[in-house]
Amino acid sequence: MALSGLEIYKLLPKTNCKECGFPTCLAFAMKLAAKQAELVACPYVSEEAKVALAAAAAPPIRLVTISSDGRKIEVGNETVMFRHEKTFYHEPGLLVRVKDTQPLEEFEGIVTKAASYSVERVGMELSVGGFAVENASGDPALFAERVGALRAIANLPLVLISESPAAMEAAIARLQGAVPLLYAADQDNWQAMAELAKKHKLPLAVRAESDLTALANLVEQVKGAGVEDIVLDPGARGPVDTLISLTQLRRLALKKNFRLLGYPVITFPGEGAASEAEEMVLAAQHIAKYGGLIVLDHFDPASMYPLLTLRLNIYTDPQKPIQMEPGIYEFSEPTPDSPLLTTTNFSLTYFSVAGEVESAGKPCWLLVCDSEGMSVLTAWAAGNFDAEVITKMVKQFNVADRVAHRKIVIPGLVAVISGELEDELSGWEVLVGPREAVDIPAYLKLWQS
Repeated sequence: MALSGLEIYKLLPKTNCKECGFPTCLAFAMKLAAKQAELVACPYVSEEAKVALAAAAAPPIRLVTISSDGRKIEVGNETVMFRHEKTFYHEPGLLVRVKDTQPLEEFEGIVTKAASYSVERVGMELSVGGFAVENASGDPALFAERVGALRAIANLPLVLISESPAAMEAAIARLQGAVPLLYAADQDNWQAMAELAKKHKLPLAVRAESDLTALANLVEQVKGAGVEDIVLDPGARGPVDTLISLTQLRRLALKKNFRLLGYPVITFPGEGAASEAEEMVLAAQHIAKYGGLIVLDHFDPASMYPLLTLRLNIYTDPQKPIQMEPGIYEFSEPTPDSPLLTTTNFSLTYFSVAGEVESAGKPCWLLVCDSEGMSVLTAWAAGNFDAEVITKMVKQFNVADRVAHRKIVIPGLVAVISGELEDELSGWEVLVGPREAVDIPAYLKLWQS
């Protein structure tokens, strides 16, 4: 039975040394109870306490990391089936697969194109997480050569795909300082693969063909060989099969606390799809349910963008929306006579407004108020975007020192607060702007200071 945070706290040394990364032993205990920390982080816990806390300390799904040159993908450590129950913590890595049988020019072209892809959304830079290199040729030397060629172009996290321990060894030699995932140990080669993973202290994928019992047995053997960082491949590939398998794995780990299957999952949507379009649909399913590393066989910016956006939406804490820093923002070098607009600090609201202001090309000030990350109407209904809040922001950011005309434009959706705001902001004129961001450029064309 799981222990509560207070029960765990009683077994900790209570030194509040902060060496675990948390400010107090109580905070660390609460994270242990929530399966968001590991007991090994505490350097002073007694052996007796370790025994008592063994079941409570380990997260139900182990955190596994692959990395290269400071860039890393962390997967696992999830604690809920559905994000609205709490949140999802570690977003899945989207990787592009290349093969050593591809002509070098084609190979390098795909890597260059995918590695250079980047798009900004709500103030965040979204990009491909890494690559999977497959030893399709069976030649260890060629495999190592292509791994080296890839790393020369893009120093990103890697998955190495080969059935040959010799090919893996040759490729690992080209990746000094990196931590790739080795894919995969199966019933035939698990001993050699486990030995290789243990030798180089690398995570290892374990694969069984659509049989979770066989997968659990294989994991037990790999763990017994000394490998702790494991990624699961249940062997399912089609939409229905993967949905069932990945959901079963998640439930067994979270609801049954079945440790042998408490690891992140790697998926290959291209192997279960008849076309590139189907691959994208299946990849979207894996983002939602419950892929950890998702290996794509095609790269197309038009397909990658919706997948990255979907991932961002699902892995945003539903209890804490993405927010902008409150403050006064400048567009096109505004002067004291430039218009002053105001909005909330919900990121999507901000970027909708900012995009229209930029497209208008008119110098402008934008006062972003602290609404606790809520949109305009939601914040107004909650009392987080009213006359008092706006007045506080005007004074906090010394807006009067920047704007000479003493006019402030509020969103049309909250026109009802204009009279109250004029009472609060003595000497200011409150103007009601458009209800929708798309109408801002037309509004600004009519502005007169």
